[in-house]
Amino acid sequence: MSPLLFKFVFDRIAKNPAPWPVSAIARRIATTVTTTFIAPNLKRHLDYIEAELNSHAWFAGEEFTAADVQMSFPLEIAVSRAGLDASRPKSMAFLDRIHARDAYKRALERGGKYDY
Repeated sequence: MSPLLFKFVFDRIAKNPAPWPVSAIARRIATTVTTTFIAPNLKRHLDYIEAELNSHAWFAGEEFTAADVQMSFPLEIAVSRAGLDASRPKSMAFLDRIHARDAYKRALERGGKYDY
């Protein structure tokens, strides 16, 4: 979650309006931090997740556990904010399995759709 949070914060810094000298400096810093630190870390984390899901159907093995519930949130966010897509088929299949669960569907009915 940390790289996703950093990405969110630094994306906001880069896009929010500010007086000219501040905005130029802030955008430069945000871009540098994103390209040299955040993006490589996101890639490394998503690569690790993809490799883990290559060995098991779920994060803790072949059975669905609380670990899968916990990991579903960063992966959902990664789809909308960090470029998680079909290039990581195991991660996307994991999300498809989560979305297909009756408990997930009931949770959305009760709480409403997530806005990541």
